[in-house]
Amino acid sequence: MAVTELEDPFPFLGGGEVVLTTGLRQRTGAVQRSFVGSVHRAGAVAVGFGTGLSHTRVPAALVEAADLHGLPVFEVPYDTPFVALGKMVADALAADHVTQLRELLAAHQSLAGALLGGSGLPGLLEELAGLLGSNVALYQYGACVLTTAAEEGSGGSEADRPASGGSDSGGSESGGCAAVSRHRIPIATGLRDRCTLAITEPYRRPDIVAYAQSLISVELSNQARRRARDRAVTGQLLSDVVAGQLTGNEAALRLQGAGISTARRQLTFLVEVASGQVRALPTLPLPAAFDGAATAVVDGRLAVVVADGEGAGLARILGDYLYGAGLTARIGFGGSYAEPAGLRWSYFEAKESLQRGQGINAPERLSLTSLLMSGADVPLADLAAEALDPLTDFDALHDARLLDTLEQYLALNGSVAAVADALGLHRNTVRYRLGQIADLTGYDPAVTADRVHLFLALHVRRLGLGQA
Repeated sequence: MAVTELEDPFPFLGGGEVVLTTGLRQRTGAVQRSFVGSVHRAGAVAVGFGTGLSHTRVPAALVEAADLHGLPVFEVPYDTPFVALGKMVADALAADHVTQLRELLAAHQSLAGALLGGSGLPGLLEELAGLLGSNVALYQYGACVLTTAAEEGSGGSEADRPASGGSDSGGSESGGCAAVSRHRIPIATGLRDRCTLAITEPYRRPDIVAYAQSLISVELSNQARRRARDRAVTGQLLSDVVAGQLTGNEAALRLQGAGISTARRQLTFLVEVASGQVRALPTLPLPAAFDGAATAVVDGRLAVVVADGEGAGLARILGDYLYGAGLTARIGFGGSYAEPAGLRWSYFEAKESLQRGQGINAPERLSLTSLLMSGADVPLADLAAEALDPLTDFDALHDARLLDTLEQYLALNGSVAAVADALGLHRNTVRYRLGQIADLTGYDPAVTADRVHLFLALHVRRLGLGQA
């Protein structure tokens, strides 16, 4: 409320007021019209004109000017003091404010109850969607991890959208997330995960959204810490099992505690990301298809152990998710086996398959190489060093490229002609180098048994196995 008898109250109004006046200085139609124009420019919402003092009724010129500007005018009779109007409005505003606070508190309680009552983040998002009357979706690392829209699926990516608050007009989203207009709000997690909450337009009730934003932030931060802790512990356990330091019933019991039942078939996925993205692995959430899977970080890779399942299909889901999350990744997976020994076998198959360098790498048929790699009592590093160190030392001194020649010779099934073509050499040069290799290592690549030994040594060195 604002009471004034000024002809031009514009400088003293801030907008949104109901202006009360008795028209003491508004003796002419021109002054009355000017007064209405002044309060309208200031953003007043209505004019209350007191009658019985300066004017017996509301001046016609003032009413006409108010109608022209769409500004409501009401009469205040002489026996109704302006202070009574002010008190009435203040009481109404106070009552409305209390009602809003009660509604906001109830909304806060319902959101917190949904989160803490066992439903977790999915329950919180469902409750928020109900309060807002809009679908909501949660994105981490640019990928859709939770959504309340029935037509959308987890794993869809944000399509070229900023990770800051504001609206956008859609754009395609992969993985089933529909192209709709959303208001986007950043969620702070303490991680560089570009976490955002997307709310289908129209965006409303920002006070409720702000509280949901803080709840989601705390819950995601807690989840990230739990994942990092659990993956470190499970990673050490897997390392011990893979190295053969933990076997039999003890291994089965320890794995059971980590959520891996070796009484059932288990298959292992290994995710290898670019060096600058390794920091994301301890806390990286996974799509819904991997709910219940045991995860760990082992040797800078994310290991995911799934109870049975179809390896190629799950690998594609995981690959699409990682791509949508902006991670440059390769995925290798092993076969599905029971028992701790089978878990080791699956792990080594997955690790060996990564060497093919594709986006998704399926295991090949069981090989002698895989068997040897899974044997903890095989002196792998010594085998590689004894066979190959003489070649690497000689190459370092003379730039002879003996190791390259050996790799090509074994890869091309011992064909001197094929090696010569591949390296751009004369066949006699290739034969000379093969002789040097035999002299330096004591293993002749032309002899089958020696060739197998050299092949295994090269494989061990490529995988980096057995090294301290």
